[in-house]
Amino acid sequence: MPGRAELEPFLNEIDAALWYTNFGPLLRRFESGVRAAFGAPAPSLTTAANGTLALELALAALGLPKGARVLIPALTFVATASAVLRAGFEPVIADVDDRAWVLTPAIAREAMQRRRIDCVLPVAAFGCPLPADEWDAFCDETGVPVLIDAAGAFGNQRPGERIPLAFSLHATKAFGVGEGGLVVARDAALVERVRRLSNFGIDARTGFAQAAGSNAKMSELHAAAGLAALARWTERSRLRRELHLLYRDEITRRCPAVALQARPADGIYTIFQVALPAGANRDSVAAALAANGIETRAWYLPLVPDHPAYALCEAGDLPAVRALGPRLIGLPFHLGLTGDDVVRVCSALAGALV
Repeated sequence: MPGRAELEPFLNEIDAALWYTNFGPLLRRFESGVRAAFGAPAPSLTTAANGTLALELALAALGLPKGARVLIPALTFVATASAVLRAGFEPVIADVDDRAWVLTPAIAREAMQRRRIDCVLPVAAFGCPLPADEWDAFCDETGVPVLIDAAGAFGNQRPGERIPLAFSLHATKAFGVGEGGLVVARDAALVERVRRLSNFGIDARTGFAQAAGSNAKMSELHAAAGLAALARWTERSRLRRELHLLYRDEITRRCPAVALQARPADGIYTIFQVALPAGANRDSVAAALAANGIETRAWYLPLVPDHPAYALCEAGDLPAVRALGPRLIGLPFHLGLTGDDVVRVCSALAGALV
């Protein structure tokens, strides 16, 4: 997150304008800067108070029928399932690809042969970008809309011609503002519907609420953090790319039995999660690393259908993710790490697997 000195010029602008929320000048400038970061042709986008609301409002803006069944992966943060339910729809839980750890068009097509699916919500798991062109083709072939939950994939995930994206700008993300979200799409009308829904559903031209929306606007204070984050994004993203490449090389060299997610090596990532060899005990490995002063996590676990809140959601046998889940372990990954730290982590992991 940007520090106080980086924020101060923008906070001074807020004090001078006395405008704190409701699509203020800093927010509009932030949105313009983010749009430019996608390159030409720039997509349409709008902000939201957080990533979960961005996802929920984007689902609501798709015009799905009441009670629509939305296919989601079992391996994702619970916010994906929560957004589906809060938008008034029904999550249907699917397996993931055993190499990329994501819901693919092939998996979605197979699911549609066995059950009714009205929308697909694949997740860019751990920042891994999804093939927007393949999902565009899926939409063309099936007529089923797709929305990508790209929560932690800013800088990696591109929108499709027909595929909108929802990003999180949480403080834990590579591009974080504290709390915030984005909806990005080539469809300007869809983005405008999301923007209205974020402001109680009110049409700014008429003053009438056209739909039952929410109060999901990003404040000027969060936009200030966003502008400060944009100012250093190029340098920060370069450092994250270098850290990821270093980690991949060290893991491959020191822990050849450990599997890495099939994702672009030069991506901008927030999380570094690996799959232990089959038969390895994750708790024992985590304990061994902890004894060396190395913290670990199990991101996206328990799996969505194993949470009590989602236990009644429709799900199949999920063979790939059931085999993968017990093997996943998250290693330290942040810009405070040095090259020596990465070597230390990978060496300790290798020792724990002997």
